[in-house]
Amino acid sequence: MQIDEEQLKKFILDSGLVKRSDFDDVAKKAQEKKQKFGNVLLSEGKISETDLKRMEAFVLGIPFVSLVGQKIDFTILSLIPEPIARNYNIVAYNKNGDTLEVAMLDVDDLPVIDFIKKRSGFKILSRLTDTVSIKAVLVQYRKSLQVEFDNIIQKESNNIKESNKVEDKEKSATELKEMAEDLPVIKIVDSLVFHAILQNASDIHIEPGEKDLTIRYRIDGILHDAMVLDKSAASGITARIKVLANLKLDEKRLPQDGRFKKEDNGEKISFRVSILPTFFGEKTVIRLLKENSHGYTLETLGFHGEALERIHDSLKQRTGMILATGPTGSGKTTTLYTMLEILNKPEVNISTVEDPIEYQMPRVNQTQVKPEIGLTFANGLRSLLRQDPDIIMVGEVRDSETAGLAVNASLTGHLVLSTIHTNSASGAVPRMIDMGVEPFLITATVKTIIAQRLIRRLTPAKEKYFLSEAEKKNLAKIVDIDRMLTLLKIEKIVGEHDTWDKIPFYKPVKTTEFPDGYSNRIGMHEVLKVTSTIRDMIIKGSSQDEVEVQAKKEGMMTMLEDGVFQAVLGVTSLEEVFRVVSE
Repeated sequence: MQIDEEQLKKFILDSGLVKRSDFDDVAKKAQEKKQKFGNVLLSEGKISETDLKRMEAFVLGIPFVSLVGQKIDFTILSLIPEPIARNYNIVAYNKNGDTLEVAMLDVDDLPVIDFIKKRSGFKILSRLTDTVSIKAVLVQYRKSLQVEFDNIIQKESNNIKESNKVEDKEKSATELKEMAEDLPVIKIVDSLVFHAILQNASDIHIEPGEKDLTIRYRIDGILHDAMVLDKSAASGITARIKVLANLKLDEKRLPQDGRFKKEDNGEKISFRVSILPTFFGEKTVIRLLKENSHGYTLETLGFHGEALERIHDSLKQRTGMILATGPTGSGKTTTLYTMLEILNKPEVNISTVEDPIEYQMPRVNQTQVKPEIGLTFANGLRSLLRQDPDIIMVGEVRDSETAGLAVNASLTGHLVLSTIHTNSASGAVPRMIDMGVEPFLITATVKTIIAQRLIRRLTPAKEKYFLSEAEKKNLAKIVDIDRMLTLLKIEKIVGEHDTWDKIPFYKPVKTTEFPDGYSNRIGMHEVLKVTSTIRDMIIKGSSQDEVEVQAKKEGMMTMLEDGVFQAVLGVTSLEEVFRVVSE
């Protein structure tokens, strides 16, 4: 069912949806780029997706359906599994006798239509729809699964309660193993993990209280209550997680760490488990890491302009250190891996020492530290230097021994990438001095320091507004608004003569699919280049504030300024920036 490009062009021109001048420009671009006319029209923002899909349906001679606000029977919806619906943008919405009507974004996708035909046994009628409709229906999957999930939790936790009515005495390892293999417990843990993956959670917190067990998910950096279970479910759930992570079942007095893996729709997910004894029992935190999450670029991570240029320049160096700083969970490792992907060429040998290995990369020699057998960052790095590496990535510089070795490695002809825990880029210098690295060695090795935080992205349903006088005064207290306006003009985000009155900002709009009005995250950064002036300041022992002032004079956009920059672009809101960076 191929779309006749010429016919589509004629219908679009006749409809008056696109100006003739825009139409000619897009037609020329489509020809030059050898892309579909409709796709270029959409990417240039000359037509809405809904209008384009309606036109395409008209050309194909099939109905266009909008499913926004329509409640679909779950028996019909579940004829197409949720992962297939999500990956291939196809949903079932109506059944009539032996025919099933499906709405999709690409009616040319014959293999998926054939798959659904074989799976359901129905004759398939394809209909064209838009992304908004697909998203609206995917929310219904989640709601139906939520109900199903709550039912499993309710039913199975009652079963556990019944079986635990015996006296609450200390259980032996054998009894705990039996509990971990109990069907209700397995169902609950599987449901918890499945739902965390579905909601794109980064962590699962299982917290015992005096009378109940609270389960929370961290989604886009914010913790949300998922459910509250009876306290009696705690020992079984913890035992099950210990079995999965290969931990000691009868050890309840000491902290334990482990990991396990699962595959979900062809996506490998690694789970890092940490169990810690608390006053009311063992608290478990599971971190979810998607192993095949790669293909990021520095631009998609949020780098732009001068900061992006500085990183690309530092990656061209053959020696020296590039440091990423920020708190736990601020995306430092992802930034380092993205840089490694740029550097990963056949002519170089890249080796890493990590704890843990978060992403697996082809052609990169990755070593996992194991302190319990003496394989620390320092020992691993020492051995790695005998392996003839060109580029080294050290997961974290956390002590003087590792810091000294990393500095020596960069002095002896290696490019070293690493992370360090500080709040700002300039804060990395006193932190390294505190670890015993001499200032003259820092100036000789450190080329670039990146500091970052993660901010939540606004959904497309955001609401535009302009700053009032009071809001402008409040913003001026936090950031230099004149300097900020200059930075925006340099990167051509606003017009040459624009003032703050003409610059739009955006607020989150809560929807059923995104209750907070945000979805996914992006980084805000500051990239400090160690120039000759800053080297002199480090040797003289200048404070980190003085170094930051000089870096700003030399064109560094601070993290807070980068946050405001992202807010002006409409990526996030000012409230979110101030929540993440409170100075």
